[in-house]
Amino acid sequence: MTTIDPRPKRHHRPDGFQNNYGEFVPRSLAEVLRWRWDASRKGLPPPPSTPIPKVAPDLAFLHANAAAGAAMQPTVTWVGHATVLAQLGGLSLLTDPIFSERASPLAFAGPKRHLPPGIALGELPHIDLVLASHNHYDHLDEASVQALRKQPGGPPVFVVPLGVGRWLEERGVQTGVELDWWDEHRVAGVDVALVPAQHWSGRGLTDRMKTLWGGFAVFAPDCHLFFAGDTGYSRDFVDIRERFAARQSASGGFDVALLPIGAYEPRWFMANQHVNVDEAMKIHRDLAAKRSLGVHWGTFELTDEALDAPPRALAGARAAHGIADDDFFVLAIGETRALPRRA
Repeated sequence: MTTIDPRPKRHHRPDGFQNNYGEFVPRSLAEVLRWRWDASRKGLPPPPSTPIPKVAPDLAFLHANAAAGAAMQPTVTWVGHATVLAQLGGLSLLTDPIFSERASPLAFAGPKRHLPPGIALGELPHIDLVLASHNHYDHLDEASVQALRKQPGGPPVFVVPLGVGRWLEERGVQTGVELDWWDEHRVAGVDVALVPAQHWSGRGLTDRMKTLWGGFAVFAPDCHLFFAGDTGYSRDFVDIRERFAARQSASGGFDVALLPIGAYEPRWFMANQHVNVDEAMKIHRDLAAKRSLGVHWGTFELTDEALDAPPRALAGARAAHGIADDDFFVLAIGETRALPRRA
């Protein structure tokens, strides 16, 4: 079942899509070259000064939890980058699955994975639902999509923004569901809404802004989850809290928000598309999230900060904002965090 929001769509434009608050203008070649030259001259990004934490996944628990049905314990497991295995509402879902060695259209070039995925594709429990926030290579990976399409027991439902459904169909995926911002789709009693984010789309130079991007609000009886995808900071997150306030009033806001905390430097280049840690804190508060998990770090070198910098910045930002460690946390790659069941 899909519910369509009938209200006017101001983000629909004759030449594609746009953000609600602040137009995205693609960077010029001169700006890209300036960024890369400055980074090269300064030796950026620096290598990590501490190892990226990684633990062996608790596969026995995750598979038993997947089989538990209504008795499932809500959990989140960080696979790496923006890929999270979430178990809630009797479903196992993946956000922005990328298990490939490179975030690139080329097997021999492009950002290379720093550490293997926390769970290998063949070790996953059966995946019921995939949420793909946009079509960039580090968030929509063809090899990972194909592996999930062919998983034993049948393919998952792929919920994607407008325009990405055609990309799935061209690759043999017959279980895709396209949503516009604020549209909802129900999967086995769990409601999934696509929500606005401040970002952009494009897998090449000729398709920029032709497909939509966004985050997801997931409403299961035992857990409400938010996934931001990639985003700059905007008023969208206040809008999201206000939009779903009545739905969440009995038990408060999102039980867990998956928020990006990496790929933010230099700010002159990244601010309109990637939040830094301080802005992620603002999103946490704008959403009135009970707790947040910091993702989108430690896996691919995409920008100028070190791979291990975001958790250090997070520790300082928590202190500055008066937020408890357990209210905005990070996990080791492969680590699982159990969440309280929603009242």
